[in-house]
Amino acid sequence: MPWTRIISGIIAIAIALTTTLLGGWYFTFTYIVIVFLGQNEFFDLVRAKGIAPAAKTTLALSMALLAISTVNVTLADAVLPLAGTFICFYLLFQPKIATIADISASILGLFYTGYLPSFWVRLRGIDSSTYANLPLNGYFPSAWSDLFTRLHINSIPQGLCVTILAFLCIWAADIGAYFVGKYFGKTHLSDISPKKTVEGAIFGIAGSVIVATIGAYYLNWSHYILTGISLGLLIGIASLLGDLTESMLKRDAGVKDSGQLIPGHGGILDRTDSYIFTAPIVYYFVTLLLPLLK
Repeated sequence: MPWTRIISGIIAIAIALTTTLLGGWYFTFTYIVIVFLGQNEFFDLVRAKGIAPAAKTTLALSMALLAISTVNVTLADAVLPLAGTFICFYLLFQPKIATIADISASILGLFYTGYLPSFWVRLRGIDSSTYANLPLNGYFPSAWSDLFTRLHINSIPQGLCVTILAFLCIWAADIGAYFVGKYFGKTHLSDISPKKTVEGAIFGIAGSVIVATIGAYYLNWSHYILTGISLGLLIGIASLLGDLTESMLKRDAGVKDSGQLIPGHGGILDRTDSYIFTAPIVYYFVTLLLPLLK
């Protein structure tokens, strides 16, 4: 593996873990940068097909959506239809008459690279105001042992715990799928991504299930075996679908990578495709399903 790929990967993980720990506007600002870069890559793929989306308008609305998600989760859900309406109005009054493809690509860009990623901000924001002890609604543990002790897990924000658990599940799914698929995979999974195999997909999902079950026990969830297996399956499948969806977009646009921003890794979308569909699933699992099980 090239050193550029290793170093850039380490830096990306360090930034992700640091801002996730801090939470608040520190986490939101990081995601604003990620969404801005990823959405630009998405619109570059769209333009490769001869489509003219409302890129700047969609970018501005997506940034606003992330900020509003930090302030008021309920209000954030109202932004999506309003933003979609505004995009349509904008395209209607352009000098060049917009096509169905222009409108569709703009709305998809808002949903795929704006609305869905905003759920990471919502997820990390759970209990953030209760535990905030830094400016900008940030958090820093008073004792590092609290992060690693099951008995003290209630003394740190739930949003932090679940976000880290979701990251670990995605990483386990990616690593398991990569190594098993590379060395033992024989059954082709999909024409969308020729290198993916059924064996890799199964072991990737299994890795997510194992990590989620351990995490559910560590977090003292009710019926931790059931909740852990369920969450692991959902994250593993959503991670795989996110990867395949981005591969489909690149295949249609006729490119290998969504960009060249990260040395050795490609673009932002290439590194974050597994996270896009995962965020809302984890958020609603924690906020809707877990309270019912109690």
